[in-house]
Formats: sequence, structure tokens, C-alpha cells
Amino acid sequence: MGKMSLVKEIWLYMRQNKKYWLLPILIILILMSMLLVLAQSSALAPFIYSIF
Repeated sequence: MGKMSLVKEIWLYMRQNKKYWLLPILIILILMSMLLVLAQSSALAPFIYSIF
């Protein structure tokens, strides 16, 4: 099971059950996790960690 099938499955669940309010929550969670992963190896890490 790849990542795209997971995204497709979540999208189908939201579309079928009319749970479109979950989309902004998922987008913010994905962006925050990408920020934390990218910040681990950069020189900006101390500044980003001070935000949280």
C-alpha cells in the first residue's frame, strides 16, 4: 500500500461521508510535519523550534 493509495482512500472517505471540514486540518498537519522534517537539517532549526 503506497502513500498515494492512502491519500486516495482518505479523499474517497471525505467525499463519500461529506466530511470536507477535515481537509484544512489534514493540510495543516502535512505542512507542519514537512516543516519539522526539513528544519532538522538546516541552519534555521533553532529559529523554527523557538516558534513551537
